[in-house]
Amino acid sequence: MGKDYYKVLGVAKGASDDEIKKAYRKMALKYHPDKNKSPGAEDKFKEIAEAYDVLSDKQKKEIFDKYGEEGLKGGMGGGGPSGGGGGRAGNYQQYSFHGDPHETFRMFFGNENPFESFFSFGGGPQGGSSGGMGGMGQSPFFQFQSSGGGHDDMDVDEPFGHHMFAGQSQRQKRQDPAIVRELQVSPEEILSGATKKLKITRKVLNPDGRSTRSEDKILTIDIKPGWKAGTKITFPKEGDQTPNNVPADIVFVIKDKPHPQFVRDGTDLRHKVRLPLRDALCGAMIQVPSLTGRKIPLALNEIVKPTTQKRIQGEGLPWPKNPSKRGDLIVEFNIVFPDKIPQATREVLKDVIPPS
Repeated sequence: MGKDYYKVLGVAKGASDDEIKKAYRKMALKYHPDKNKSPGAEDKFKEIAEAYDVLSDKQKKEIFDKYGEEGLKGGMGGGGPSGGGGGRAGNYQQYSFHGDPHETFRMFFGNENPFESFFSFGGGPQGGSSGGMGGMGQSPFFQFQSSGGGHDDMDVDEPFGHHMFAGQSQRQKRQDPAIVRELQVSPEEILSGATKKLKITRKVLNPDGRSTRSEDKILTIDIKPGWKAGTKITFPKEGDQTPNNVPADIVFVIKDKPHPQFVRDGTDLRHKVRLPLRDALCGAMIQVPSLTGRKIPLALNEIVKPTTQKRIQGEGLPWPKNPSKRGDLIVEFNIVFPDKIPQATREVLKDVIPPS
């Protein structure tokens, strides 16, 4: 008994063209030798290609539906049916599969990367995890060696890679997904600007165009005064090189580095002062820190409530489009209440403070 191509693709006889295409896509991806290393996967991959080659062709499918594999491959002669069907055999060349399932695969998917839904960079979406990709060999690393603004350098090791599939032709090269990494920048660096130097180690092609070697490279980022969180710096095609891919872009995204004294609010900075209740009620002169290190005197002449804010103009961060202009420093207050007060003091307060 001959092959049942419908059964090979897992569809019912009389399946529509769309159903046959969906079935081939699913089965070909499942048994592709680059993805499936189990014994027999390659033979199954070839069988699936042959089934699709027949069922996707209207004439071959019609003959197969009437006479089966024997009639199809026998040209409906010899072992094939006679009579009316035999009369048609004279116009039909007996079928034989061309034998290259990868060609069928390429013709079906074209320039699409069919494994994009199966493989994701770094083991997660958009490099979300530092894990490598199975079957891709050892992942290279890049190391941040940033400096600037007189602050601590940042040293981070992260893997990055590419996805490809064997048999992808030169003209079908697709660029790997962008490698996205956060770059933390302090408020002091946003104020004055800074230079970050980042060392990456990646694969590069040798002159033979087939083998690769590891190579170190320094990427330099000039942080401009006033840059916002979310600003992206792209280094085109600095990812791994292989014979089968277009190297990924490396993208760094600016993120505000946590600061012990300030919180960024656009071009403004917010600073919270711990203020005793006595000073909140009676007034005081306080010293407010600034990004430049100097202390700014601030007189509190009115009652300070928990919702009170004081604005010191021009002591915030530069405006991105006009770095000569700066936002403000907003001072907020954390009023510290005493745990207890003497009874005599309570009586005095009752007399002094009017009821609200």
